[in-house]
Amino acid sequence: MKFIKKWFKNNKNLLIFVLVAFVIWQIVVALIITLGARYFPTTNAYLYSELSPIHAPWLWSRANFDGMHYLGIARSSYGLHQQAFFPLYPRLINFLKPLFRSKDLYSALFISLTSFLASMVLFYKLIRLELSKSIAKRAIIYLLIFPTAFYFAMVYTESLFLMFILASFYLAKTKRWWWAGLFGALAAAIRLPGIFLFPALGLEWWFYQNKLKDRKRAMINLIPLFFIPLGLLYYMRFLLMRFGDPLMFLHVQPYFGAGRSGEKIILLYQVFWRYLKMLITVDKLTTTYFVVVLETLTMVGFLALTVLATIRRWYSYALFMILGLVTPSLTGTFSSTPRYVLVLFPGFIILAIYGEKYRWLRILYPIIAISLFIFCLILFTRGYWVA
Repeated sequence: MKFIKKWFKNNKNLLIFVLVAFVIWQIVVALIITLGARYFPTTNAYLYSELSPIHAPWLWSRANFDGMHYLGIARSSYGLHQQAFFPLYPRLINFLKPLFRSKDLYSALFISLTSFLASMVLFYKLIRLELSKSIAKRAIIYLLIFPTAFYFAMVYTESLFLMFILASFYLAKTKRWWWAGLFGALAAAIRLPGIFLFPALGLEWWFYQNKLKDRKRAMINLIPLFFIPLGLLYYMRFLLMRFGDPLMFLHVQPYFGAGRSGEKIILLYQVFWRYLKMLITVDKLTTTYFVVVLETLTMVGFLALTVLATIRRWYSYALFMILGLVTPSLTGTFSSTPRYVLVLFPGFIILAIYGEKYRWLRILYPIIAISLFIFCLILFTRGYWVA
């Protein structure tokens, strides 16, 4: 208890900043959802409407699209093609459901929102290991206003996944390798990109051991990093025992549309060529065209941010980013890239650094990001695909 009280006392200003930013952000999200429900046309294909007669749209619409799958898995295990969704999040929903009178939607949102609060604190602490307070705060704000940041407040894994990723990196950088490996394993049990912590933290360990004279201690600290693949292997074992296919999470990808391939690898240049053709041929006055543009610009932008991270010699960060960017595209599409990049946190640190340096970026990024945030959130909660 003394440690907890001391921690809260030492981090009082940080917690106030995070809570104020979070509350304002949530009020804005709820307001946008409510206004969107009143004034924006709706498509019913992907709306989670089970609770709509009872609850306000600002609440139940947070379970649209993948949220319906996570709640379905939490209720009755895996259905048709749902093996694309890893099990830890649905199991946590089930575990906490009794606290909310068996209302799994409330349980899911509680996990997402509290995880994101913890992520904001961890993000700040991680940045402060190397950079200033102003950059840390700016990076958090830039993350909050990113066009798809609302997924952190939905029935999606983004918040929980980001929390485990940040915890793993922070613990590795503060030389607590055993805990870093444990949180890395949890990340790998949430989503496939969690496995990318293994090479990224392995690189972090390599630079660490080069400075350490005690080689035996260095090798012992390497051991917990091998915990990370266990999260993925656990799910693969479940799929093998239950469905006879340990790679079923990959093989069901084509059933989720967007031209995904579940069998062969599509190279990055081929995907760019495909998107170039779509930019030319798709009807410009549709939400589909908007999403294609958003996906393309996000991929290009974060590839540039990865290069900048490499130039700064943030090699473990850059490796995590490039794997997180390119691997999903191997299915032949940039679909969901605007959401996937939310956990590529080094990109937001780079943005904050340049935001501190250049006035034009401090003005331009918030204007563009907030405008797109509002539009994307309305689309998502009205049942239109965004990411």
